[in-house]
Amino acid sequence: MTAHIIAACRSPVAPRDGALAALDIHELGAPVVRAALAQAGIVADQVDELIVSNALGAGGNPARHVALAAGLPERVAGLTLDRQCAGGMDAILLAMMMVQSGAAKVVVAGGVESYSRRPLRARTFADGRPLEPYDQARFTPWPERDPDMSAAAAALGSKLGIGRTDQDTWAIQSHAKARAHVSSPNEIVPIANLTKDAFTRRLSAKLCERAPVIIGDITAANAAVAADGAAFCVVVAPELAKGCRAVRIVGGATRGDAPDCPGLAPVAAIHNALARHNLQPDDFSNVEIMEAYAVQAIACVQGASLDPARVNLGGGGLARGHPIGASGAINTVRLFHSLLGSGGTGLAAIAAAGGIGTALILDAG
Repeated sequence: MTAHIIAACRSPVAPRDGALAALDIHELGAPVVRAALAQAGIVADQVDELIVSNALGAGGNPARHVALAAGLPERVAGLTLDRQCAGGMDAILLAMMMVQSGAAKVVVAGGVESYSRRPLRARTFADGRPLEPYDQARFTPWPERDPDMSAAAAALGSKLGIGRTDQDTWAIQSHAKARAHVSSPNEIVPIANLTKDAFTRRLSAKLCERAPVIIGDITAANAAVAADGAAFCVVVAPELAKGCRAVRIVGGATRGDAPDCPGLAPVAAIHNALARHNLQPDDFSNVEIMEAYAVQAIACVQGASLDPARVNLGGGGLARGHPIGASGAINTVRLFHSLLGSGGTGLAAIAAAGGIGTALILDAG
């Protein structure tokens, strides 16, 4: 059995403490879920499950909060998953598997994240030491193989010879493509009076030169800003896709790789997905690669032998921002609408902390 996406939409993305800062995650996610169902022509009673990726929340099953706030039946329990940046894409792959197995006919899947409303976190100790506040969670058991994400990106650039000029050029192009792109009217759901991504701007080489350095060649211009946002897809069985403008989920893969070099993990996932479905890199008309860092996107494009001219045609995460748990779903929503417009086969891929990569393949015929 195949699985199809018949509707996909997202919120605008806004930087942390920006236009969406007052909204809790269920207030961000519920309007997008409702809009996706309305676009699909699916009523709430038809929904079998809601799968929500969230990386920074305080527990309490955010998917259940979103399901109730969106007006789904109380029998829809909601499933929350945390695979950090890859979670939103993994939610859609999990929805695909539920439909393919016959366990469900309609699954809404995606992610939601609020950097602005994330809880304060601290470690406790049995010996009575004071609490130890932290911002970045631990992604491996070994401190020496658990780098800061920006430090890991800087090390990746040094290893592959991808310097600041190349990274800045990629960032400039990302913003330029986003500014020139006209989104489908069904892609973005206005929330809190915001109708488009708030961070996209005219980025020039001079602005990049003045950007504050984070570490090494990583700067505020070539690293994605922390952000708030949500995105969801309606994944259905083939009989429910008849007569709809649908995109088939061909498949995908999630793979672990070296935890101290997370930026390259999508390459392993892409290679695995292509081999599994007998595809080549040049079979894709559209590619959406997450731009947590420009260097990471460049490295993945090179490592997977992808054509840069087909990548992030409407701009990427550098021009939007990075709402961690939602970013993989945002990439999938972007790919869905691109393929509806152009046809063909598309690829989305994303890296996650801890050395995890996910790839997803869609086909519009």
